[in-house]
Amino acid sequence: MADSTLPPFIQALLKPEAYPHPAPEITLVQTHISYVLLAGDFVYKIKKPVDFGFLNFTSLEKRKHFCEEELLLNRRLCPSLYLGLVAITQQGTAFSLDGPGTPVEYAVKMARMPEERMMAKVIAQGGLSKEILDRIIVILVPFYAKAETGPAIEQFGTAQAVSVNVLENFEQTQGFIGCAALSQAQFEAISGYARAFLGKEDLFASRLAAGRVRDCHGDLYSANICLADQIYIYDCIEFNQRFRYCDVASDVAFLAMDLDFHGLPELSAYFIDQFCKAAGDTTLLPMLNFYKCYRAYVRGKIGLFTAHAPEVDPATAENCLAQAKKYFALAERYAAS
Repeated sequence: MADSTLPPFIQALLKPEAYPHPAPEITLVQTHISYVLLAGDFVYKIKKPVDFGFLNFTSLEKRKHFCEEELLLNRRLCPSLYLGLVAITQQGTAFSLDGPGTPVEYAVKMARMPEERMMAKVIAQGGLSKEILDRIIVILVPFYAKAETGPAIEQFGTAQAVSVNVLENFEQTQGFIGCAALSQAQFEAISGYARAFLGKEDLFASRLAAGRVRDCHGDLYSANICLADQIYIYDCIEFNQRFRYCDVASDVAFLAMDLDFHGLPELSAYFIDQFCKAAGDTTLLPMLNFYKCYRAYVRGKIGLFTAHAPEVDPATAENCLAQAKKYFALAERYAAS
């Protein structure tokens, strides 16, 4: 990617001298909402000035606020990982971190984790085991038990509230129907299944009655888990409460779906079975397929968004479209089962 396609402050942060610590090699990773700079022993995550409806980072004030929210919320599970808020300042044509001049952006500063222990890489190398899943469950069960709940949060667990998130996905992907990743037939099969399930209001009500709607993680899958000296579950949803205030079933279904996506259905089933036993959750299973379908569709949607972002290079765009196609195919499988 040519540097000229990037904002000037990102171009500056691709140079080692921009950092107050050793950063001999700097890697930029982009998502549809973030620039992520891997620099030496640290990571700097910067929000893009985008508005997708479900998130709005269009003003500097909003980006700073959501950086602060990201720190606060992720310290629930990873207090040692999330180090603080850093201002990216400009003086003349020079940019620096917490330096002189005017703040033009903000970044969340994190300790860098060993890339070879990222869960997705461990999966790719065939290293995921039941024992690792057991260790994840030991973290998740007390996290959900302590997670905030109450009327303001529980309202997001009703069938009507869940439908807002689910139907929004279909609205936001309608313009992509017929592209290489999503066919009209797939769209109709998945949306038809989801709409029919949302009519089962009693199932959603039983989850509410059981106290299973909580302030959850919201983005629980292998890309946000590191299996290092300890297990780090990071990068929760900070930008929209309605994606984080959800049924615990929706949260764990994301990781179960992710294991299915990586061709590990037996480990996926094991994870859910052991989680339900450890959490004493007897009403999760009837919700599982629906939430797996929802989560797979969300990942497909994000792949489409990233692939069509103007600043994303062609190789990344092609890879994102291929991934989106796989996610939509998986969502279709759930819809048919």
